[in-house]
Amino acid sequence: MRIDAHHHLWDLSRRAQGWLDGPAMAPIRRDFTPADLEAVAAGAGIDRTVLVQVLADIDETREFLVTADECETIAAVVGWADLTSPRVAEDLADLRAGRGGHLLAAIRHLVQAEEDPAWLTRPEVLAGLKAVAAQGLAYDLLVVPHQLPAAIAAVRAVPELTFVLDHIAKPPIASGEREPWAGLIAELAAEPNVLCKLSGMVTEADPARWTVADLRPYAQGVLEAFGASRVMFGSDWPVCLLAGDYDRVLGAARELTDGLSAAEREDVFGGTAVRAYRLEGVER
Repeated sequence: MRIDAHHHLWDLSRRAQGWLDGPAMAPIRRDFTPADLEAVAAGAGIDRTVLVQVLADIDETREFLVTADECETIAAVVGWADLTSPRVAEDLADLRAGRGGHLLAAIRHLVQAEEDPAWLTRPEVLAGLKAVAAQGLAYDLLVVPHQLPAAIAAVRAVPELTFVLDHIAKPPIASGEREPWAGLIAELAAEPNVLCKLSGMVTEADPARWTVADLRPYAQGVLEAFGASRVMFGSDWPVCLLAGDYDRVLGAARELTDGLSAAEREDVFGGTAVRAYRLEGVER
């Protein structure tokens, strides 16, 4: 089974997407629907996908769970809940009890937008992460390099929780710098409860001129640190369209993993996501 472990959907008539304002985002300032997803996934030979939250809005997560329940292609949802709320355990239980709740696999917060670089280590956030673990869910880490020390501390503080690092922590690929990102990635990968998505790289490179060679040092660093059994492919579609279409992004990921064994490639393009998000037991 070939799995895209990271993509988004949005309907501009349903809720505002302020992050799409500005000329740079014009190419993706339109609706992206389940039908659009099914078309690109089928064309690329992708069997199932993981739909990831866009907004810090629990109602969006409820809608995504319904969407996933209706769309055969979507195997799981990474949703949002307020980790700082004293009601977070109840909110998670409510999500799981609603329609499509069995497809909730993980929670994510837009940590990259938090001004406090230590946000993940706040006591109320750590309590929220423990509540996520108690529900049997994973947690997607959306951080940038200077937030990695806090991510490492949070991972160590909640060892019972499976963490999934999104977009390889968004290193500055366009500039070619690798430190301190590479050292921090190795430190994070030393924790056994962390996995990593090979995703989001093309939009951290030069969107108009990137090549696979630009991405390779970063992809290689992640594969060496985590091992293929803890790395999974994600397209970050439709955000990736700012730098390349679905087929080009998937093709780059395949080229970046061409040195792996067949079994290792099966992990990156399916097996790791199945384990991370417990997709074996998903019933449609």
